[in-house]
Amino acid sequence: MVATPEALEQVLFGTAGLAATLLPGQVVIDMSTVGPDEIRSVSARLPEFAVLVDAPVRGSVPQATSGRLDIFVGATDEHYGQVRPILESLGAVRHAGGLGSGAAMKLVANLALGAAIVTLGEALSLGESLELERGMLLDALADSPIGPIVAAKRSNIESSHFVPTFKLRHAAKDLRLVLEAAGARDRDLKQARANRAWLDEAAAHAAADLDFSAVVATIAETSLSTISR
Repeated sequence: MVATPEALEQVLFGTAGLAATLLPGQVVIDMSTVGPDEIRSVSARLPEFAVLVDAPVRGSVPQATSGRLDIFVGATDEHYGQVRPILESLGAVRHAGGLGSGAAMKLVANLALGAAIVTLGEALSLGESLELERGMLLDALADSPIGPIVAAKRSNIESSHFVPTFKLRHAAKDLRLVLEAAGARDRDLKQARANRAWLDEAAAHAAADLDFSAVVATIAETSLSTISR
C-alpha cells in the first residue's frame, strides 16, 4: 500500500523492484489508491506467470488498527478465493469484479468522500455568514445526509487541530485520479472538479500534510477574505 501511482511504479519496476523477483505461484496484492488504468498497466508489465490483485481500502488509522477496513477487491473468482482469507484479517472484503474493479470502486468512494468534506466546509461557511453559531450548525448537519463526515471530523473542526489520519495531499491526488479516469471515459464531473480545486487550494495554503478535513478551514478563510475584498 503506497501513496501514488509513481510510488507503485518505483516499488515494482524501479531499481531492485519487486517485479524482477517474483516467482511462479506468487500473488501481488496492491492496496494503493492508484486507479484502474494504472492497475491494468502494471499487470501487463509483470511477468506472465505473476498474479496481480487490486485491493484498495476505505478507512483510516482507527479502522486499520481495529481490523475494520472496507476492502474492495479486483480479481478473478479464483484469485479472489486465494486472497480473501488474508484480507479478511484486515476488515470487510468486497469482490468488486475483475482486475482493476477494486481500484475503480475506490475512486468512486473517494469521489463521494471529497464531496462530503467540501460540502461540510461550504455549509459551515454559509451558515456562519448568516450569523448562525458553529456548534448549532454542526448539530444540524450531523442529522443531514453528510452526518457521517460531521461525526468523523467534528473534533478536528471545533479544535482547529487537524492531526492527519488521511493527509489532504492524498485526498487531492485521489480526486485528480477521479478526474483523469472520468476524462478518459468522456465523463464531465463538474462537482468533482470543484472539490478538487478546494483541496488544491488548501494544499497551497500549507495544509497538504494536515488531515484532509483542514479544507474546511480553508473554505471558511477564503470565503471570508473574498467577501472582504
